[in-house]
This record gives sequence, C-alpha cells and structure tokens, in this order.
Amino acid sequence: MSDATPQQHHDLIPLADRIRYMQTFRFAAALALLASWLTLPSVHAIEPGLLGGVTGAYLLVSLAGEGAWRALGRRSLPLFGAMLIVDGFYLGWLAYVVGSGPSPVRALIVLHVIAVALLASFRTGLKIAMWHSLLAIIAFHAQEAGVLGGRPVAIEGVEFRLLVMDILVVWAVAIATSTYAAVNERELRRRRYDLEALARLAFRLETTTEPLAVADGLLEAVVDDFGFERAAVIVANSDGLSLLAYHGLDPTVVVGDIPDPASTLGRAATSSVSLRITRPHPERDEFLAELFPRSRNLLIAPMHADGHTISFLVVEHGMRRGSRIERRVVATVERFASQAALALNNAWLLEQVRRLAGSDALTGLPNRRHFEESLERELARSVRTDQPVNLLMLDIDHFKQINDTHGHQTGDAVLRAVGRRLSETVRVGDVVARYGGEEFTIVMPNADTEDAVALADRILRAVEQIDIPVTASIGIATYIRHAPDGSSLIEAADQALYESKRSGRNRATVCADERRPAVLAS
Repeated sequence: MSDATPQQHHDLIPLADRIRYMQTFRFAAALALLASWLTLPSVHAIEPGLLGGVTGAYLLVSLAGEGAWRALGRRSLPLFGAMLIVDGFYLGWLAYVVGSGPSPVRALIVLHVIAVALLASFRTGLKIAMWHSLLAIIAFHAQEAGVLGGRPVAIEGVEFRLLVMDILVVWAVAIATSTYAAVNERELRRRRYDLEALARLAFRLETTTEPLAVADGLLEAVVDDFGFERAAVIVANSDGLSLLAYHGLDPTVVVGDIPDPASTLGRAATSSVSLRITRPHPERDEFLAELFPRSRNLLIAPMHADGHTISFLVVEHGMRRGSRIERRVVATVERFASQAALALNNAWLLEQVRRLAGSDALTGLPNRRHFEESLERELARSVRTDQPVNLLMLDIDHFKQINDTHGHQTGDAVLRAVGRRLSETVRVGDVVARYGGEEFTIVMPNADTEDAVALADRILRAVEQIDIPVTASIGIATYIRHAPDGSSLIEAADQALYESKRSGRNRATVCADERRPAVLAS
C-alpha cells in the first residue's frame, strides 16, 4: 500500500505552473536580448562573449533551479524566491553595462515586475520592485565610488535623476499591477471560498434526513460564512407561516397567517426572486416584524421545490442602515437556499413516508411497529437515566357488540374517537399507538406508577364522553418495578388489562406482581 497522501493545494495558481511560466519568461528575455544585440546600439556595445557567457550561466542556473524544484517537491517555495533574486542580479547587471538611455533591459525589468506580481502575489511583486531599486542604487553609488572599477563607456553621463525616474517607473508599474492583481486575487478567493462553503453545505445535507436538521445546517452555514447577526427559516404552506429554525432571535411568534400578496414574503414567493428591505412593514409584514424586531437590512430568499415556494430564508446583516448587501453575497445565499430547499423537501417527503409506514391507517395513530420501537427507545433511555417507564394497555369494552349492533362503520368511528381522546389526554412526550383490533397502548416515560394511574383515570372519563356510549379497560405495568424488559412489560400490562376485564370492566388495574431482583451467581 502506498504511503502517499493526497496533497491539498490552497493557492489559486499551483507552484508548478508559476515556475513553468517564469522559466518561459527567462528564456523569452534571453532571446529578446540576443535579438536586441543585433539591432540596438546600446546592447551591441556589450562584448558578445560576455553577454553570451553571462546569459548562458543565468539560463543554466535557472534550469538547475527547476531540477532542484522537481527533486524537493513541496519544499521548493524558498527556491522559487531564490530564483527571483537571481533574476534581479541578472537584469541589474544588464542595466549596469547597458547604461542610461533607451534599452530593452528597462522594459524587461518592468515586465519582470509585472510577471512576478501576477504569477506569485502582489506582495512579492512589490518586494521585487524594491529589489530592483536597491540593486540599481547600489550599482550607481558603487560606480561613483570606483568600487566597480572603470566606468563603462555606455554609462558615461548618467545622472542620478535619470536613475530616480527609472525607479519611479518600476514602482508605478509594480503598484498598479499589484493593486489590480490583489483585487482579482481577492475576488477569486472569495468565489472559491463560496464554492467550498456550498460544497460543505451539500455534503452536510447529504447525510441529513430530518427537516429541522436541514434548516439548522442551512442557518449554520450562512451565519458562519457571512457573519449574519440574525437568521431564520420560515415554512410556508396552506396553513400559513411557521418558524422552523432560527439563529440570534428570541421569537415571540412561531406561526402566522398566509402572507398577503402585497407583503414582502408574498412578493418574494410570487416573483421567485430575493428581496432586500430595510425594515418590514408593521402591518403587511406583521410576522416578519415580530420575528425581527428593530431589524435593518433584511434579505429574504425564497426556497423553491416542485415548482412552488416551500419556505423562506431570512437573514439580517450588520451593515449600517440603508447600505446594501453585496450582490455576490446575495447570489451565494440564493445558492445555499436553493440547495437546502431540495434537501428540505426530500426530508419532508421522507418524514411523510416514515409517518405513513409507522401509522395506523384508520386512526392515524402510530402502529404496533412504531410502538415497539418507541418502547425499546424509552427503555434504553431509562437504563441511562434511572427513570421509570409506564406502559398502559387499553381495550374497548364489548367492542364486538358495537359492531354487531351498529355496524362496522360505527365501530371504526368509535376507534377513531377513542384514538383522538387518547391523544388529547396524554402528556407531551407520551406515545399513543394502536396495538391491534380494539386495543391501544400508551408509553409513559419519566413517571411513577401513581402518575400512570392518574392518567388512566383521566382516559376512562374521556372515553365515556364519546357520543356513542362506550367504556374501556386499562392495564398498567411499570419498568422495572413489574418487568425486566420490553416483552415482559407488555405481558405484565396485558395481564393487568385482563384483570380489569374480569373485575367488571371500565376500570384500570396495576400489575400486582412486583419484580424480584435477580440473584447473580458468584
């Protein structure tokens, strides 16, 4: 197995391409100098042997640097900078021996600064401009001091002001090129960052199947990537508006009416385009105004699926009032919203399929399979929290007589009515299910047996209030007081239910057998 690991590049231009382009520049500069030697007097004054020898040595050093780069791999970034310094020495030498006046060497220095600013970075371009300036000043003063020996004929009469003008030209070009390069580089980095953020969101949504998790993932992505102060995902359907997820809000409202077509949400849904507003209208946008009090600079992005608006992503940015959010940010937020809309719609469809698969067709309550999964989940939680779990089993009394006397349609109506009464009577968090036939179950976690008895009493009174005269019998068992596991708990509750039947019906009975603690063998 190979030990190689994929290398992650964070630069916009790979280092290999930069080195290759700079090599091309060096060879093109050498060819240009050779051509200039044949045509321009200022270059022709250089001895051909000297020009050819220095240029050949320069190209050999360049090729050696490329070979060292291939050998060093990722450690070659300092080598890239070292070769730029060599470029400066070569071009500085050429400028020295050619002297003042028009020459292709000055153009090559300017092109070198431009190439470095574009290929390396705008900071490196400024550093190279500084390097060329220092070499020119050092050469000028060294020549004036006689350190470099006799003065070449080509540079007689050089004035310091001409040198300053050359340096100013180099710096002007360096600053202009670096400025535009910085702007372009920043924009490219922003776009790459937006694409990476979108890819991160897509990866997260691929593993998310819950609507709330999808909405939370969307808000986390837009808040982290753009620094929005407040954000919310608002669901829109035939029942009106509802708040699905939020960030930075203290909501006083979680539901609202169907938005008016003239409202901001209504216009966003109709036009299918994002809207930017400073403050919601207190009457037309009552839901938004209450959800985002004292808001400023809101962006409303409609989220579409299956040809219609299913929700809205609403964010608030912290710019001063009246300022406008960047168009780039708006476009990226729209992409985020579009990506999340598909995931949210799929999560809802999956949730509906799960609900249908785990629901009783007649009563709409969870079916036996869902009950068994819920009971197993609550028993596992009970082991961790050491809290009891109660199981209530209910059977409608004399249900066969109801079918025989009033018909099966009436019997179905009784089952639906009992299911509604149970759902209305139990606590939030209790699980009501149709166990089969005329039997129902209630899983009641985090409650003592006495609480289960009180709930059973409320259920019996609620069942008696159904239009068709009917009563029910209930059996109660508590984990682990009456049973050590799920199947034993169901059996214990069932035995208690039959005890209620034998005792006259229309009553609740608690399992009589206390579970004895198991004796472990030593």
